[in-house]
Amino acid sequence: MTSTEKRLEHRAFLYRGTDDFLSVTVPFLAAGLDADEAVVAVVRRAAIEPLRESLGDRAGTIEFYPSEEFYRHPVRTLKSYQELVNAKAPRSVRALAEPVWQGWSPRETLEWARYESLINIVFSGSGARALCPYDEATLPAEIIDHARRTHPLLAQGSATVGNHDYVRPGDFGAGCDRTLRFERPRDALYMPVESDDLHRLRAFVAERAAAHGLDRQSAQNFVTAANEVAANALQHGAPPAGLWLWSEGAELVCEIGDNGLWRPAPGALVGFIPPDSALQRGFGLWTVRLLVDLVEVRAGWDGTFVRLRLCR
Repeated sequence: MTSTEKRLEHRAFLYRGTDDFLSVTVPFLAAGLDADEAVVAVVRRAAIEPLRESLGDRAGTIEFYPSEEFYRHPVRTLKSYQELVNAKAPRSVRALAEPVWQGWSPRETLEWARYESLINIVFSGSGARALCPYDEATLPAEIIDHARRTHPLLAQGSATVGNHDYVRPGDFGAGCDRTLRFERPRDALYMPVESDDLHRLRAFVAERAAAHGLDRQSAQNFVTAANEVAANALQHGAPPAGLWLWSEGAELVCEIGDNGLWRPAPGALVGFIPPDSALQRGFGLWTVRLLVDLVEVRAGWDGTFVRLRLCR
């Protein structure tokens, strides 16, 4: 870290009930106003009014966003926070950031936990201060465990303490990947990927996307994502390469694999960190993650496989 960089403060706040929530969040936001920081509160709709009432006239200088609108897609949410921090520069951002944990599948929940971990890298030199509330009274133990493993600091009343359960993002992400299961249904549609001319592949995916009921924009996003992954497999992988398509309820799933073994450096987060330009390594995979609901990658002795999921 250079002398001009400022350290991120990323705290988890484990609370029980409204009074406990307000006892820590209100002083946290007020301290940001006192320090002339750019203060934002991304919290549940039900928490916005109690916060406004507790802050009184000072609430008018805070930007409020409902978590239910802000937390819809992990990669897009990460991008939105990055845009917010950049827009407020050179002022530091102080964010009360409450993720949404209800309504996700186990796969999606894991990606949201990975997102919380990635915050520690993406904003490491930003000087931002983030307080992430987790309601111990209502959230499953699994989510509380994620909170402890993805935040280097814990808020305890008015104090901030180091978190001995914290896991570095590279190691946390590797643990997420080890839990992925890649079974493929026997009736999955298959197409070999053999030529740099991917017109047939795009038409094949577009036809299935339309039949699945995806709207026009979602179908185009899905086709673009599949095209990017297939082109990458042809350029960097080893033949044979192929594409499989199938439906899982409301989800359309596309898997593209080749016989090469992708071995990123230990702890590498290629494709997860927002790139600085289109020339930076990982730009293609980052773009793919923005286009679909979920991207899963498995690399093993039998090859490298990228699975795309999009819900209609």
